Amino acid sequence: MRFVSMHQRASEFAAAARDRYDFEVDVEEFPEGTKTAADAASAIGCDVGQIASSLVFEVDGSLVVVITSGANRVDESRLADHFGVSTGTVSMADPETIRDAVGWSIGGVPPFCHETTLPVLFDNSLSQYDTVWAAAGTPEAVFPIDPAELRRLADAEAISVTS
Repeated sequence: MRFVSMHQRASEFAAAARDRYDFEVDVEEFPEGTKTAADAASAIGCDVGQIASSLVFEVDGSLVVVITSGANRVDESRLADHFGVSTGTVSMADPETIRDAVGWSIGGVPPFCHETTLPVLFDNSLSQYDTVWAAAGTPEAVFPIDPAELRRLADAEAISVTS
C-alpha cells in the first residue's frame, strides 16, 4: 500500500530534480519505510544490491557523498586512499552535519539535489543493474533510475568503495 499524497519533502525533491536537471522523478512511497537498504529492497521487491544508498562521510575535514549499493559496506580505508589522507580522518558524518550540508535527513538523502556542492563518488557495483532505487527525500520515498543516469546527474566519480 502506498501513500495517496506525496510527502512534502519528496515533492520538494521531485521539483528540484525537474528544475535543476530536467529529470522527472517517479517517486514511490512506502508507509512501512525504506530507511535501510534491506527495508527498501523488501518494500520495493528488488535485490538489496539495487538500492543506491547515499551516505555522507567526513574525509579529512571535508564532506563527501558516497552512493553505494545497499549490498555493500563502504570501506573507509578506500576513501582515505582515494583522497590521499590517513584512514583515521575518515568517518560517517553526524546527522546534523548531513542535514545542514545536503539539505536532507539520513534515511532520505537523495543522490543529487543537495544544498551544497560536494564531491560525489559512485560505487561501481551499482552499474551491474538495469535499474537501481535511490532515496527521494524521506525515509519512505524512493525512485527508480538507470545507474548511468544516476551517476551523470550526481556528477559522480565511479570508484570501488568496498573491500
